[in-house]
Amino acid sequence: MLSLEAKPSGANGENRHAMAPAAEPRPRPEDRNSLYCSSEVRILVMDDDDAVGRLIQGALTPQGFVVDAVSDPDAMEAQLKARSYHIVILDYVIPTLASDQILEWIREHQPDASIIVVTAYPSIDSALNCLRARTYDYLTKPFQVGHLQRIVTRCLESKGLLRLSEDALKQALGSAIRERRKALGLTLSQMAQRTDVSLGYLSQIELGKNSASIETLYKISLGLGIKIADLFQTVQPNL
Repeated sequence: MLSLEAKPSGANGENRHAMAPAAEPRPRPEDRNSLYCSSEVRILVMDDDDAVGRLIQGALTPQGFVVDAVSDPDAMEAQLKARSYHIVILDYVIPTLASDQILEWIREHQPDASIIVVTAYPSIDSALNCLRARTYDYLTKPFQVGHLQRIVTRCLESKGLLRLSEDALKQALGSAIRERRKALGLTLSQMAQRTDVSLGYLSQIELGKNSASIETLYKISLGLGIKIADLFQTVQPNL
């Protein structure tokens, strides 16, 4: 698994202060670990290290997201004005710019965007400042790309932009019902008697081959001794 490692600004004499071209929208996959996009997802990476921006683009674009990256401090506010974003991934320490100024720009131009902060210089002060700014997460460099991908996925799911597919939801609910029933030591026949749901229908629900109505799920949750909300709470996507 790749990791992002902090590098000194201007290493190897490279010009890293250019706005990376906007990633072309890609077809949204129907299955991303059983999740799908409910709409186009737009992400902005703000990091003065152009290599880091390209690496994050490479990690997130194949997942069907539109990912822009900007490394030139002078172009960052303009990019924030250019289009709306769902997530901003921000390097907390950017030369020539104050962190508070960048956070203010994001609040002004992207009020609905969630902020994921990354930094090679973690400190209690910066962590507290990010907490006050209500950032979604705070990561220190180096970090694993897979970890960032999971954080982005959880963030988008919390915003309702990533959802379980219908088939995945049926399978997850069926598995949760089956595991709970077995933990109680109940057979399918006993569960059918408890819930007044036919044995065949109950079996199809547990196998994820049939959708259950709210009324049926209510009966099942009563038979399992849990609230229907608790039943859905057990359904977690594979992040």
